[in-house]
Amino acid sequence: MEKSRLILIIPHYNCPKQLDESIASIDEQINVDILIVDDGSHIKPNQELLEQSYKFGNIFFESLKVNSGIGVALNFGIDIVLKMGYELIGRLDCGDLFVKDKCFKQINYLDAHKDVKLLGTWANVVDENKQFLYELKHPTDYELILKSIYLNSVFLHPSVIFYSSIIRKVGNYPFKYRRASQDYAFFFKIIKHFKAENYPEILVNYISEPNSISTQKRKLQVYNRILIIIDNFYFGYYPIKGIFRNVLLLLLSRTFTDRIKKLLKK
Repeated sequence: MEKSRLILIIPHYNCPKQLDESIASIDEQINVDILIVDDGSHIKPNQELLEQSYKFGNIFFESLKVNSGIGVALNFGIDIVLKMGYELIGRLDCGDLFVKDKCFKQINYLDAHKDVKLLGTWANVVDENKQFLYELKHPTDYELILKSIYLNSVFLHPSVIFYSSIIRKVGNYPFKYRRASQDYAFFFKIIKHFKAENYPEILVNYISEPNSISTQKRKLQVYNRILIIIDNFYFGYYPIKGIFRNVLLLLLSRTFTDRIKKLLKK
């Protein structure tokens, strides 16, 4: 099949069913290639079945010998993709689902706005049973993103598409934060040098589940966010508020904050 402009990097670790569901959700007017990076799983994906069932592009498989964490798997994938010469890199996580023509709409937007080098989307947050919880609508305007990133992540990681060329300037995901918040640190690096936005449409169904990395390693994630804010600190309202906000989150449970989010989104 003809090579796509875009390749999605999907890290996988012991969840072939969720991987199958995520890939099955891709439904595009364009070719979209996929690179699956298996992070030392003992339960492997069925490569032959995926290759036979996927109709929108090529699927490639790579593996790490031992489980090394999502940050290492993503950097391993990026290094491979850069050698393959793809123009655009996207993300998808096992279990999360794309809406029809998600990638098509983002690429059209990027083609019409050449100054934008990374583009995320809005999402529906759903539970492990695919039941709707709330809408996630991050800021769309770049100037607001530059401020709001000090308060919280302003991009949904599995929604983003970015130009591979920006890696030459910003580098890969920071190894320092490979176990939690590596995406937050990565986005900070990108928006310092390149314009980035969010497409104002819900194009991803994002799974919030009890066993996710963001739940299991929540304390480490919030602690790392504080360190990342300090790394990018300037004396101003948003960085100061961001530090206080994340210190407060260290004291609150994920269950409590999720309940607050659902109440506020109603």
